[in-house]
Amino acid sequence: MRFIATTVISLRALRRNKMRSFLTALGIIIGVGAVITMVSIGNGAKAQVEAQVASLGNNVISVFPGSATTSGARGGMGSSNTLTVDDALAIQREILGAVAVSPELRHGDQVLGNGLNWRTQIHGVAPDFLSIRAWSIRAGDIFSEADVRSNAKVCVIGDTIARQLYPDIDPLGQTLRIRNIPFRIVGVLSSKGYNYFGADQDDVVLVPYSSFMTRVFRWRRTVNNILIEASSAEAMPRIQEDITALLAQRRSGREPDFTVRNQLELAAAASETSRTMTQLLAGIAFVSLVVGGIGIMNIMLVSVTERTREIGIRLAIGAHDRDVRLQFLIEAMILSAMGGIIGVILGVTVSEMLSHFNGWPVLVSTESVVVAVAFSAAVGVGFGFYPAHKAAKLDPIDALRFE
Repeated sequence: MRFIATTVISLRALRRNKMRSFLTALGIIIGVGAVITMVSIGNGAKAQVEAQVASLGNNVISVFPGSATTSGARGGMGSSNTLTVDDALAIQREILGAVAVSPELRHGDQVLGNGLNWRTQIHGVAPDFLSIRAWSIRAGDIFSEADVRSNAKVCVIGDTIARQLYPDIDPLGQTLRIRNIPFRIVGVLSSKGYNYFGADQDDVVLVPYSSFMTRVFRWRRTVNNILIEASSAEAMPRIQEDITALLAQRRSGREPDFTVRNQLELAAAASETSRTMTQLLAGIAFVSLVVGGIGIMNIMLVSVTERTREIGIRLAIGAHDRDVRLQFLIEAMILSAMGGIIGVILGVTVSEMLSHFNGWPVLVSTESVVVAVAFSAAVGVGFGFYPAHKAAKLDPIDALRFE
């Protein structure tokens, strides 16, 4: 009953100064709202990055060119491009657990079709490429191994190419000219959008790697990279080691001129970057919560001074120190709780507005809401304790004499 009575007294005291109470809670409102908004933006960006990394395929291992040393000068990763189609075929034959393998060759060039032209990326790949990248076909089908063996003039186009060159007709069966060589379109890829690096994944033309090397770009003898799909995530470290050993063996003891990376490493790096950014944004927002707590303490100290005579009367008629201390603590907690609740509503609303009007990816998590509200409650208790303690320690005689 004493707690309820003290709470009623605290509410009456706050109601007497409505505007001051609201302005005091405003710091907490802004702080909680900022925390939820910033964390939601960070979580949304993290989820988007993870989705984009996942769009690159499942359980993917990539082999990239390594570093070349010329006259003592080391060129860095990618300067020694000695990866070949034979390396990819060796991996396919000899590595247990490599369920799909594709060499990849890339070159930017102009393509023509339907009386229109467009500059795009030409990729020479194997039929397994779509399986590795978890990429589906919207219409038609991927070219076959027989097409690879016969250097067939067939291709699969991305959604961007279909929209730019064939806006009003079905592209299947149409002719696409690459360096004035006619290729028949046998498939159209489903849309994947932009990847983690900001490139349009749909702006692409896929041709058999053999056709790429013998018909379109005859000077190419090496591949840009080799993509491998592992049988499972658990097998990826072992398969990565086996690939490294195989390629080293094929180079007869020469210094490794290749780099083997797996998708888990890329995903971990991307997630760590997003997590760091989220923590930075949340840390900045938490500063505003601390500032709001300082505002509560400041106003409560002013309130103690203004209500010194009232406190003296309560103590003189029998109130205990703990009753006065509890009253001021409850006032501080009510202010912080009110600020926390309104701040949550503000934060969620602002997050949804940013998502709706600006197209920003946001993800409001229950965890961020709970942490923000808990921290605001802790701020109320922490910064309200000193004013409450000061009020409880007032001498009743001195307090009654206070003007």
